[in-house]
Amino acid sequence: MVTTEHPPQSRLRTWMLQGLSDMGRSGGHTGPHAEPEPPHKGQPWYRVMCLTGVDYFSTLGYQPGIAALAAGLLSPVATIVLVLVTLAGALPVYRRVAEESPHGEGSIAMLERLLSFWKGKLFVLTLLGFAATDFLITITLSAADASTHLVENPHLTSTLHDQRMLITLVLVALLGAVFLKGFLEAIGVAVVLVGLYLTLNVVVVAVGLWHVVTAGHVVTDWSNALTAEHGNVFAMVGVALLVFPKLALGLSGFETGVAVMPHVKGDEGDTEENPRGRIRDTKKLLTAAALIMSVFLIATSFITTLLIPEKEFESGGQANGRALAFLAHKYLGGVFGTVYDVSTIAILWFAGASAMAGLLNLMPRYLPRYGMAPHWARAVRPMVIVFTLIGFLVTWVFDADVDAQGGAYATGVLVLISSAAIAVTIAARKAGQRGWTIGFAVISAVFLYVTVANVIERPDGVKIGACFIAGIILVSLLSRLARAFELRVTSVTLDDMAERFIRDIASRKIRFIANEPDSRDKAEYRDKIEQIRADNDMPEQEDFVFVEVTVTDPSEFEASLTVRGEVLHSRYRVLTLESSSVPNALAALLLHVRDTTDCTPHIYFEWTEGGPFANFLRFFLFGQGEVAPVTREVLREAEPDRARRPRVHTG
Repeated sequence: MVTTEHPPQSRLRTWMLQGLSDMGRSGGHTGPHAEPEPPHKGQPWYRVMCLTGVDYFSTLGYQPGIAALAAGLLSPVATIVLVLVTLAGALPVYRRVAEESPHGEGSIAMLERLLSFWKGKLFVLTLLGFAATDFLITITLSAADASTHLVENPHLTSTLHDQRMLITLVLVALLGAVFLKGFLEAIGVAVVLVGLYLTLNVVVVAVGLWHVVTAGHVVTDWSNALTAEHGNVFAMVGVALLVFPKLALGLSGFETGVAVMPHVKGDEGDTEENPRGRIRDTKKLLTAAALIMSVFLIATSFITTLLIPEKEFESGGQANGRALAFLAHKYLGGVFGTVYDVSTIAILWFAGASAMAGLLNLMPRYLPRYGMAPHWARAVRPMVIVFTLIGFLVTWVFDADVDAQGGAYATGVLVLISSAAIAVTIAARKAGQRGWTIGFAVISAVFLYVTVANVIERPDGVKIGACFIAGIILVSLLSRLARAFELRVTSVTLDDMAERFIRDIASRKIRFIANEPDSRDKAEYRDKIEQIRADNDMPEQEDFVFVEVTVTDPSEFEASLTVRGEVLHSRYRVLTLESSSVPNALAALLLHVRDTTDCTPHIYFEWTEGGPFANFLRFFLFGQGEVAPVTREVLREAEPDRARRPRVHTG
């Protein structure tokens, strides 16, 4: 609203706060998923599926090994349980999320709409903490597994022995450097990586199944050992259900699948309000990805369990974190195995890039709207540095160990999926769909059980998530506190009556009276005028217009302001406003009146009873409190020129 002269910035500061111009289109925020294509344009769904696939399909690099460590000989059975939960649980949930949130906001936005006031903001911040856990651990876990594939390559193991931590840190740093330099999301790159990786996995699976079939004793030995260990099928299924939470990493990728929705090309008749084609094709994307992954999960868990000795899955074993690569080297030779390692490293690294892009898209979507992010958080480069440094810390804490990070990753994934299941349950209930409501409620219960079981089994995940949540909430509240006196009204609109009041009073001297609406009877306005005249020793001929602000949701930070005029009791002119903060609304109105009339407005208050600290808390949390001095402070920050600043009087 007001332009202020700022001293020239240093080149480094200018570069840091510029953001990455190639990560978005002109206009809007420059996050990687913001405005990825012009309206109604995009890519076919199967190409966008590959963008999701770099996160989802890359888990094949470590999922079979994690399943073998968690379930042992039962790994194929436990993986079948995982597939059933994927197809009957996660897939229907996220198909519904695609319907309810077709612009890439995901389930967090669905839940945000259900809750208001501070409880809604704190709930969203909590979910953002788990989302940060999911994406950041994706970066560090993928880098750690990529370094494992590099270190354990038979041609490099002697050279790179004990260098896994250093290599992981270098990969995380390289990822950050790419985003600092400029990262243009190329779906074509994802298509090549996913196509090559899945093709190589088809070869490994086919060769593995051939060895299982030709060596008939392998299946017999496995089934005998399984029967001896667990007795009967029911016991096997029971144990598989118990260990299933440890396999939850195989559910990752659905939240990313919804986040990339804006990239999906819809129908010609699609509109932003009703993108039917985009929703339909996103459902195809989610379904195809889930089916492809389900086939690979079952096949890879089967061949790795039967063909790899159990001790090789353990820490220090040759198959730890790289079960399929172990088979590629063993049965297809060093050259093919090395090619497989390179493709795995590439897709794991690109999965980290996808996660970084998700972070840079997710945080600016919510925190600045809440006033809970510093100004520099709107720029990409500072956030890249922050996330990279946190990635270094997480890598150091977990010693670049894939297995150790599995719990934290699974916790983030499961919390997001559980929140999505709850969100679609509520949406179905509001839509009056009784069958879907019951079905989604059952799915929600399953995911909540899996989440709780995972937290009990591996509490490190919720500890890391709690650290992220505490950090986000603390930084957010401090930022909101630091920005408390900003002018946060985005625009001011006056109706015809309000404009008439302003034009009329501008011909004399513009004097407003801030009034807290009570009974709004004739006596209230008469007494208020008499009090203001007495407190400020003003003659009776002075003319006033009352201004009344009704606080809506004080937890909101930025909003537009609509001013309505009315005449009460055939005598008193009143401007009514609705806002999240009384002082900000009054300051915005005064500045707007000054700019439109070229006159300096005056506003009159009475002092508010109560201590200054308690009143400041009331302002910070509820948008009220000691209005007069806060209005003056907002005006002081918004207009540095004292001569042009509207006048505030308090009696």
